[in-house]
Amino acid sequence: MPTIAVLGTLDSKAEEHGYVAETIRARGFETLLIDVGTGQDPKISPDVTRQEVARAAGIDLDELMQRQDRGECVVAMSEAAPILLSRLVEEGKIDGVISLGGGGGTAISTAAMRALPIGFPKVMVSTLASGNIAPYVGVKDIAMIPAILDVNGLNRISKLIFSRAAGAICGMVDASVDSSNEKPVIVASMFGNTTKCVNEAKRILEDAGYEVLVFAATGSGGRAMEGLIESGMVMGILDITTTEWADEIVGGVLNASPERLDAMAKMKLPAVIAPGCVDMVNFGSRETVPEAFADRNFYIHNPQVTLMRTNTAECAAIGKILAEKANANNAPVAILNPLKAVSEINGEGKPFHDSEADDALFNAIRENAQVEVIDHDLEINDPQFASAAAQKLLELLKRT
Repeated sequence: MPTIAVLGTLDSKAEEHGYVAETIRARGFETLLIDVGTGQDPKISPDVTRQEVARAAGIDLDELMQRQDRGECVVAMSEAAPILLSRLVEEGKIDGVISLGGGGGTAISTAAMRALPIGFPKVMVSTLASGNIAPYVGVKDIAMIPAILDVNGLNRISKLIFSRAAGAICGMVDASVDSSNEKPVIVASMFGNTTKCVNEAKRILEDAGYEVLVFAATGSGGRAMEGLIESGMVMGILDITTTEWADEIVGGVLNASPERLDAMAKMKLPAVIAPGCVDMVNFGSRETVPEAFADRNFYIHNPQVTLMRTNTAECAAIGKILAEKANANNAPVAILNPLKAVSEINGEGKPFHDSEADDALFNAIRENAQVEVIDHDLEINDPQFASAAAQKLLELLKRT
């Protein structure tokens, strides 16, 4: 019998979570009530106590609660709940998770949900769901349902919303996915300026029997790709477009966090990396570019997107980071350098051609990399470079 975790503060929101649990059980599912409250004693008996949740992170909750700092308690539970839920998923003890909450409850429960694999059913009924939910969802598939009213007791509106949410999580858990014809998965990163390369490499890899999932290197896209890699669904990585590191280092708007490129090492997966589009930093419209960059080389991609050329020092820093990230992976890795152009607008005679900056990039990669580095006297969008990248990844996959 599938089991759905009902996660929440069972002191202030006990009645609401109890109602959802009853609704789920009425549909033929088991429930696991998990208390993450830190106020008064729980008003209904949980299956997993708040102390057990806290102990998952080595936290003495009783000692913490004596300080009566609600913010500190919320932070602590936001650290502990992800550990506990991840463990329950790994042990096969739960098949879905649902929660209801305001600010504190949403912070705790979505932190736990973000730690779970993509595809694992997750529903959050929240008073915050009608606003900017990016901090709560991140790059995970959390279904956010607006609570409409405050999560404060049961009435004709809240019962309607909670019942529909309970039905949603039951439907997610009950839904089957036909995986009989699934192929092994490779993930790839792409930008408009590397589209030709990635599309050609994708064709070659698909002809070899793989399913290639392409992510836009737009910050959120890079984070989503990292998340999928960590889910365990991926066999290989074609990270052609590492441009998000240019934004991370320089201060552009499409950075993907300092953890970008860490998932491959964590999961020990074969990877081919290229410094695709690291010649550019992304900003919004031209007037949004910080004044400190006024004397730099710009390319107006469209009225909403301004690209700025990375300089020599920045390219050297990017090359060093790419090498260090590759070095951290114990699986087979290769870095391919397209010496004639790292993007569509980087070649000779193009707006972002800068041989000194490019040399700094490639030299930093060569000097710092402890993995295989292959120079190709080609532009990144040359079909020969795309073929070389795809064939190298196929070779690395055979070694694992």
